[in-house]
Amino acid sequence: TLRKPISQSSMADWASKNLNMHTQGIFRRRISISNMLSWNGGSIKKPMLITSSRTIKKEACEMFKLVQSYMGDRQTRMDRNHVALVTVTKCWSMQGLRDELYIQLIRQTTDNTCYRSLAWGWELMAISLAFFSPSPKFQSYLEGYIYRHLDSDEKIAQHIKDLKNKKITKSRKKRKQNTEDEGLPISTYAKYCYRKLQKVAVTGGKKGLRKPTVEEITHARNAILTPSLFGSSLEEIMLRQQDMYPGNKLPWVQTQLSQQVLALGGEQTEGIFRIPGDIDEVNALKLQVDQWKIPKSLSDPNIPASLLKLWYRELEEPVIPQQFYKECINNYENPDAAVAVVQLLPELNRLVLCYLIHFLQIFAQPSNVGRTKMDVNNLAMVMAPNCLRCQSDDPRIIFENTRKEMSFLRMLIVHLDTSFIKGLV
Repeated sequence: TLRKPISQSSMADWASKNLNMHTQGIFRRRISISNMLSWNGGSIKKPMLITSSRTIKKEACEMFKLVQSYMGDRQTRMDRNHVALVTVTKCWSMQGLRDELYIQLIRQTTDNTCYRSLAWGWELMAISLAFFSPSPKFQSYLEGYIYRHLDSDEKIAQHIKDLKNKKITKSRKKRKQNTEDEGLPISTYAKYCYRKLQKVAVTGGKKGLRKPTVEEITHARNAILTPSLFGSSLEEIMLRQQDMYPGNKLPWVQTQLSQQVLALGGEQTEGIFRIPGDIDEVNALKLQVDQWKIPKSLSDPNIPASLLKLWYRELEEPVIPQQFYKECINNYENPDAAVAVVQLLPELNRLVLCYLIHFLQIFAQPSNVGRTKMDVNNLAMVMAPNCLRCQSDDPRIIFENTRKEMSFLRMLIVHLDTSFIKGLV
């Protein structure tokens, strides 16, 4: 969970300490912070943020042109997908550029008189957050900026109108005005970015060695309006699959990935759920699953097994909702009480959890344990963090509760009757 958004005075203080103040004119007068953080139609000759890296200094100025190109404020021969891909790949490969991109986007979406450009700036921010997080020191600044736009559509419309009336600078007079509002309401982008920032701050964004692809860029853009099957709530997922699979009582993604693990012989694979699948293969499968497809070319059960763990882990609210956490921890040694907690869960959560336990009980059978080397203790150890989430910041409590979480899940694998699940799938 992120800190409370910092105040505007704190943001101004942060800017005064971290911005690489630009100058203008023959006397090289310093540009004010407010001008440094307002839309600019020209190019920049040095980075927005203070840096000692020569590479970052050079790349930052080039990246500003890419941001302008994506937003439609600079002409380019590349299509916007390719512009986004080049921009995101630069920052994904070079950590020092990430905060620079976010501060450039903050600048270009501030006092911007063209709604279409403004919307595309926010869109690029949303896409970027699918691949990498800002640094911890910049995180609260970016969060504060996004937070101010969560419910700002009327203010933005009025602000654009006022700015157009003032015609502040010549560059803005020359700028081709777009009279029609294009794009989603800014609050839609802001709400998406706010939730995405909270997740990427914890997960760290795209992992693996393969660079971002055009397909991933398109997927990241589409996710603004069509939520992913990963990181959503169980209710949202069930709502989304209602048209395609109206009879399903369980999430399609859960049952399909589980069945893939078994179809590929996962219950006879040593280290299943413990040994991770190739991260790039997992990323590729995730893209496919988000389009409701399961490729036929899969051969390694560790790939769907890793993605299945990721799906449980990234659920907006864990399978066992937070209000039941204490009860689980208190009953980690009592089989009857542990089973009783399951019966108290909301119906959808209960079914999803029972399906998972039923699935794990297959692996816990002695005939399979001999091959997988994953007994009930090991299974509980790898799956408990994906079902229960400790909210404490105290390392001692986290350490102590980890043991109890594992023990609670072990109780369910050993004692929970899940035979009714067979009739559901």
